[in-house]
Amino acid sequence: MPYDPSAFPPFAVTVDLVVLTVRRHALCSLAVRRGESPFQGRWALPGGFVREDEDLAQAAARELAEETGLCVHDPAAPAQDNGAHLEQLATYGDPKRDPRMRVVSVAHLALAPDLPAPRAGGDASNARWAPVGELLEEGSYAREGEQAAPLAFDHAQILADGVERARSKIEYSSLATAFCPPEFTVGELRRVYEAVWGVALDPRNFHRKVTGTPGFLVPTGGTTTRQGGRPAQLFRAGGATLLNPPMLRPEV
Repeated sequence: MPYDPSAFPPFAVTVDLVVLTVRRHALCSLAVRRGESPFQGRWALPGGFVREDEDLAQAAARELAEETGLCVHDPAAPAQDNGAHLEQLATYGDPKRDPRMRVVSVAHLALAPDLPAPRAGGDASNARWAPVGELLEEGSYAREGEQAAPLAFDHAQILADGVERARSKIEYSSLATAFCPPEFTVGELRRVYEAVWGVALDPRNFHRKVTGTPGFLVPTGGTTTRQGGRPAQLFRAGGATLLNPPMLRPEV
C-alpha cells in the first residue's frame, strides 16, 4: 500500500528550554507566563514549535535567541559576552502532555552567566527569572499576590530534570564555568557550585581542589577587587572537559 500521510493523526515537535543562570547567589530559571491557550496565564518554560526548515539544534538556538537574546556558544571559539552553553536534555512524549494534539518535546538545557531581566516575546505575556526552589516547590509557582498554580504542560518535570542534569554534571565536568564570565575568581566559581548544589562549601578546600585539578582553570595573570577585599587572582576555563578527580557533591 502507498504511504498516505492523511491516514495518521496530527503530530508536532517542540523544543522547550531550561535556561539556568545564577542571580544574587541563587540558581534561577527563566519562566514565561503564557499569553495564549492552552494554559493561558500559567507560568511555563520558554519554547515553541520546530519549523519545517529547522533541525532540533537550530530550533533550540532560535528560541534561545528570541527569549533571551543569547547566542549559542561554540566551545572552540573565544567566549562571548552573550554566549550560552546549550545541550539536549531529554525527550518527552506522553500522549496527553499537550491538549491541542500529539506533541513531542525535545528539551534543551541552556546555561549562561548572570543574565539581565528578560523581555517577554512570542506567545508569552510576561517573563522573569525565578529561583528554581520556588518553581520546583510542589510543581507550582506564583508571583507575589498571585494564586499558585502548577507549571504548564509537564514543565515541572522538565525543569526538575534540567536542574538535576546541571547539578550532577558539574561534579565531573567543567560545566560550572558556563555560569561564569570569561574571566572569574575562584570565589566566584565557588559561589556557582554553592548556588547550583544549594550547599555551603569550605573556601580553602574548594580552592585547593579546583586549582589542583589538571586543565580545569588557567590563570590569566590578572587580578580583580570586584568582590571587595584584597585583589583576587583571575582565571579562565581550561581545556579539560572531564574533571579527574571529580568535584563530588556534598551529602545534604
